[in-house]
Amino acid sequence: MFENASTSSILTREFWSRFSDPTPAALGKSILSLLVLAETLVCIFWIFTLSGLGDGYAIIAAVPYFYLVISYVSLLLFYRYKRFEYFTFTQLVMLLVMPFFMQWAIGGFAASSGVAIWAILSPVGALMILGTRQSTPWFLLFIGLAFISWKLNHYFAGNAMPIPVDVKDAFFLMNITGTASILYGVLRYFQAQKERVMISLELEQARSDKLLLNILPAAIAERLKANDMRIADHYESVTVMFADLVSFTQMSEKMPPLQLIDLLSQVFLRFDQLAEKYHVEKIKTIGDAYMVISGAPVVCTDHAQRIAAMALEMQLALSDVAIKTGIDLHMRIGINTGPVVAGVIGSSKFSYDLWGDTVNMASRMEDTSMTDAIQVTLATQSLLESTYVFSARQGVDVKGKGAVDTFILLGHKGNV
Repeated sequence: MFENASTSSILTREFWSRFSDPTPAALGKSILSLLVLAETLVCIFWIFTLSGLGDGYAIIAAVPYFYLVISYVSLLLFYRYKRFEYFTFTQLVMLLVMPFFMQWAIGGFAASSGVAIWAILSPVGALMILGTRQSTPWFLLFIGLAFISWKLNHYFAGNAMPIPVDVKDAFFLMNITGTASILYGVLRYFQAQKERVMISLELEQARSDKLLLNILPAAIAERLKANDMRIADHYESVTVMFADLVSFTQMSEKMPPLQLIDLLSQVFLRFDQLAEKYHVEKIKTIGDAYMVISGAPVVCTDHAQRIAAMALEMQLALSDVAIKTGIDLHMRIGINTGPVVAGVIGSSKFSYDLWGDTVNMASRMEDTSMTDAIQVTLATQSLLESTYVFSARQGVDVKGKGAVDTFILLGHKGNV
């Protein structure tokens, strides 16, 4: 009795200690512990019931007692040497053969009330612990032993010990409800752990998708998720904007690193909110430079209007951050409209980027812009002149282009 109690106690601690850990190894240990614990309780019932029928039933009662001894010894070895695979094999063998030995010893199917049905716990346990492929032999063994029991049932029945009707009925009830309860409990626990894992996977997927959307435009992210790994698109007309903080490099040399990062975060957070408001796509930040595009990857006809409205509001946002932080902040903005090629480069640390003269010219507009001004090209001004006010700049020296006439965006006609 001490051995039985010790076995149950250890198995109970093992099961509940693993209950909150849904890893495959811990799940297997929990399921096996539950099966062995349930079988142990049933064996104790069989031992006391059969022993109470008289000395002639001692051999039959020895079968479940032998199972308890083997379980106890293998459990101690498992805890001492940490060889879970040996413990698993031993328990699956005992779960498989012990019910059939019980049935043969009692006297076949009828006399034992079909006690061999408990052996189904072995292939079920193997399925949940070892997986589908390794569980197949255990199920075939179960079928084989059931077939042997059927073929030799007349022999076992001829040597059956007399079992009182009320005991047979109790065995019959226990065999049906016991196996059903254990199978339901194990499957319910297995399903609960599966649901926990699926919820965790969904949360991880959501975090991964969110991270991907922080790196790439939504339309491009969806194409990558659909295994479209070679993305290179031509857009006939888009508007590109560069914004750069003036003298920020010199300013950053006098700032502690945390203050510098905090300041950039505040500025770019406001810019990101405006990009979302006007449905333009942020391409990247390089140091204190900020780059966006409208018209790609989602095509639209009002791309210049969106960028212009955002640029004007960016000036207000920067002024607001400057007032809140007490730091004198200024920036230059350059805008250009025209064709670009856009695509994804890289295979691991990939990024969505733009190429073409339109991009280069937008960058030059920012480089040659005046402080706190929004400088645009003729291509952009021609799309906005009906609704926005400009002042002309003539002969701006643009690298690689020579003297170029540009325009300074002053504001919307209704506000200027």
